[in-house]
Amino acid sequence: MKRYLPFIIVAAVALLTVGAAAMLYNSKRKSSSALAASSPAQTEESSKSATAHVRGAADAPVTLEEFGDFQCPPCGQMAGPLRQIEKEYGKKLRVIFYNFPFDIHQHARAAAYAAEAAGLQGHFWEMHDLLYREQAAWSNAPDAERLFESYATMLGLDIGRFRQDVQSEAVKQRVTADQQLGASRGVKNTPTIFVNKHQLPPTSLGGSGVRQAIDHALAQIPQR
Repeated sequence: MKRYLPFIIVAAVALLTVGAAAMLYNSKRKSSSALAASSPAQTEESSKSATAHVRGAADAPVTLEEFGDFQCPPCGQMAGPLRQIEKEYGKKLRVIFYNFPFDIHQHARAAAYAAEAAGLQGHFWEMHDLLYREQAAWSNAPDAERLFESYATMLGLDIGRFRQDVQSEAVKQRVTADQQLGASRGVKNTPTIFVNKHQLPPTSLGGSGVRQAIDHALAQIPQR
């Protein structure tokens, strides 16, 4: 028996090693399966929700999405009424803004970059409101970028970082992603507004038309 004892010990160690390797393999496979279970669609949706420019309660029953161009006159005219509508509906409404600049507007893309750069410092909506409020001033300025920097200073932003971010690929890609999303949803003009995923016709792009769409959406929600 003593003669075979070393062989028995070696065999036992080998079995233990094989068993441990099998357990490790199964553990890794389960881990990989769990990662695969998070589908690309879920990951993409989480990414969008994490980066979307949203104003309003997260659990609001109505969501208004706007695809806008900061130099577009009709968008500028809608900015005030939309802000008033936000205040009127309060926690019942949340608003999401997507950039959709047109190349026919000389400074529209630069304005979108300025808004996104401000967003990287937590002040997207302040720059959004300021760009629309001052649209007449910068739209015809020979050096709109200098005005955008003055707005960034007014908002208390780190101007050095703002200048870098305006030129960054991350900001440019964000604006491009918004445009691609809009194109995939049939956006051709600005402003284009969706209320709970339903696109409003051009005839409803006024304060009263948007209110009617919101009221209609609220009426479709089951009462608790």
